[in-house]
Amino acid sequence: MGTKKVAIVGYSRIPFARVNTAYADLDNQELLEATLSGLINKYHLQGKLLGEVAGGAVIKHISESNLIRETVMNTSLDPATPACDLQQACDTGIEAAVYIGNKIALGQIESGIACGVEAMSNIPFESAPRLRKALLKANKEKSVFKKLKQLLTPKLKDWMPIPYKGQEPKTGLVMGGHTEITAKYYQISREDQDQLALKSHQNMAKAYDEGFFDDMIIPAFGLDKDNNLRRDTSLEKLSQLKPAFDKENGTLTAGNSTPFTDGASAVLLASEEWAIANGLPVLAYITFSEVAGIEYVENKQNLLLAPVFAADRMLKKAGMSLEDFDYYEIHEAFAAQVLATIKIWENDDLAKKFGLEKALGKIDRDQLNVKGGSLAAAHPFAATGGRIIGTLAKLLHEKGSGKGFISICAARGQGVTMILEK
Repeated sequence: MGTKKVAIVGYSRIPFARVNTAYADLDNQELLEATLSGLINKYHLQGKLLGEVAGGAVIKHISESNLIRETVMNTSLDPATPACDLQQACDTGIEAAVYIGNKIALGQIESGIACGVEAMSNIPFESAPRLRKALLKANKEKSVFKKLKQLLTPKLKDWMPIPYKGQEPKTGLVMGGHTEITAKYYQISREDQDQLALKSHQNMAKAYDEGFFDDMIIPAFGLDKDNNLRRDTSLEKLSQLKPAFDKENGTLTAGNSTPFTDGASAVLLASEEWAIANGLPVLAYITFSEVAGIEYVENKQNLLLAPVFAADRMLKKAGMSLEDFDYYEIHEAFAAQVLATIKIWENDDLAKKFGLEKALGKIDRDQLNVKGGSLAAAHPFAATGGRIIGTLAKLLHEKGSGKGFISICAARGQGVTMILEK
């Protein structure tokens, strides 16, 4: 049995919002429901039984163990549509597309939705182990006196909630701390980082003005645009920002790094037959994808560089070089991480140090993140993959032909690459 082609036939997302702004009081399910409902309404999917919906959030509450299925049941899809949660840090959204795409390719399903959501404004706090144990014991006691006795055992400091820090458990460093090391190790200048950030905002502002996002972004909860976009930024303004991680000698700032963000996105995937039967155009096809990991505990500079390996493997399988693409969508977690990754791909000596045979080719900077990247849109962890796939699919559909390259890095030293073709 041959494999089927995997078509991207739809996309939808709500505007992305910086943490504790427009979506401050909303949870993962509310944000994702708004996005899925927008997709359903846009493509007239009410009452339809899809093959599966897959996606997730990087940070969830205990009550959200079946987040995607619970959300699907709140929409107008046929309630018999199955759903599953998956999580691979910032790769979650694109890995959901790989998961659904593989099932379509194998003929297991004919259609499905890949999605991702992040409600960073509503993430759970940790509690001290002593407090947790006391609360569990108190819950088992019958009398009020014995309950109070258990609750008096924790010390005062144990009652303080422990906020999310986003540290890598094996190194104790936050992602920005690792990337600061990356910038120094691979000699990525502050000016180049700020220039990339500026271009991201300029490209996104232009895309909004041209109406590119009009059919992609569904207004939600009083917001109709990504509120991280800074139309008035400039190299001068960016250069005045203080370092965020290495206060003395750092080059990473709030301007060339992504902030914590709330948001959700979704893409509708299908076989060609299903697309035709439902009157939907094929925007683009997913043709290749690769996931990779990298060692980053000893080599702390490499936390976000796993796409170096993923791209090499993928391009070999596809018989392509890095120069064979019309558009490049590289997730901008940090400007330094983007520039370091490209530097390795394009440099023979650096590529060989990673065990690659040679450099992968050159990237035309004018075709990189042409509608803005994560530095402008911001980065709700699990939702970024859907945003990027939707953007690239629309670019290829409008062009009428071509190839697009996607690269997304993730925590714990992982990364995913993907090729879209029209």
